[in-house]
Amino acid sequence: MNQAFPNNSASGADMSNQLGDEQATGLGLSWPMDARIGHRFLDHPRGLRMHWLEAGNPKHPAVLMLHGFPELAFSWRKLLPLIASQGFYAIAPDLRGYGATTGWDSRYDGPWQKASMMQLVADVVGFLQGIGVREVHSLIGHDFGSPLAGWCSLMRPDLFQRLVLMSAPFSSPATMQPVDPHRADHVDAAFAQLNPSRKHYQIYYTTEHANRDMLQCPEGLKAFLRAYYHVKSADWAANQPHPLDDRSASTMAVMPTYYIMRADENMAQTVLSHHPSQDQVLGCKWLPDDELAVYVDAYKRTGFQGGLNWYRCAWDPSVQFAQQAYAGAKLRLPTLFLAGEADWGMYQWPGDLEAMQAACLHFEGAYRIPAAGHWLQQEQPLAVMDYLERFWQRS
Repeated sequence: MNQAFPNNSASGADMSNQLGDEQATGLGLSWPMDARIGHRFLDHPRGLRMHWLEAGNPKHPAVLMLHGFPELAFSWRKLLPLIASQGFYAIAPDLRGYGATTGWDSRYDGPWQKASMMQLVADVVGFLQGIGVREVHSLIGHDFGSPLAGWCSLMRPDLFQRLVLMSAPFSSPATMQPVDPHRADHVDAAFAQLNPSRKHYQIYYTTEHANRDMLQCPEGLKAFLRAYYHVKSADWAANQPHPLDDRSASTMAVMPTYYIMRADENMAQTVLSHHPSQDQVLGCKWLPDDELAVYVDAYKRTGFQGGLNWYRCAWDPSVQFAQQAYAGAKLRLPTLFLAGEADWGMYQWPGDLEAMQAACLHFEGAYRIPAAGHWLQQEQPLAVMDYLERFWQRS
């Protein structure tokens, strides 16, 4: 293994707090997880106060994990000690818009463009600089953290040595099409013509009412999050993903309604109709109630708008135009893709999985993990770890 530079930040002890200190307790950070995992805080040069989790020796090679929506650094709680046990310094931050990281604007009409990919890459790079990590052995991204990891690797290949993408294929600018400034309108119109009318969840997430729909649903935030995590997991038997032939509305409408929603329902209504039974909740070993409570407490405090702004940027033509500067660029790092067998995420945009492989100069394979849905690092952490170890051995 290549050795990373040590954490040589002179003020590290001053700018961070360990689990159990007054600030962490005030934010409710006494979380149910391995005692080897610690909480820390960083005053970020871009105005954030970033919270992150760590396990292992800061002098060891660093493995950085980036979460998606609606998740937290806590989503990596099962992998952090496993990775650290292999001789790495495992780190996972709450990203802009999430968790105990502060300094971002939660208003819908605030500066939401700060959640564009290029801005988020700057967040990640500034975070690493702030904690004194100059080289990352492996960068791992899940869900929306997957395209962020891809962009980090594309823009700063000097900083990252290996790349692991999970659940969401990276839509590389090597395959970018000319920007359609009315893309969202065209997609909306196509789904609206179906019978019954449908809508794409990502476009719904750009609306002003999406945050309120989920945060203030009549059944309560806990019920919403329990149902959301359930329907996208392997626990929901209706998840039977398969490749799709094209991006027509009629073809994509075979995906579950948490992707291609009914036009007359919001996301809370969509997932709560599939809320697990009490027996299923009690049998959910990968996300028991005390762990679910961490997410409930976090989103009760922050709302969802910070994360939803990432979707707004993803569909904003001006952001897409800016990313065109990288058209033709390819990923040069050894790259691995992992997804759960019950995860529709790898197929949600037909053609992206194949395009990602073609855009990687050193693609190490795409693998589906049995008995896992979208939350594979929580549902099957040991299997994920097994793939990571094999990837590290051969790359």
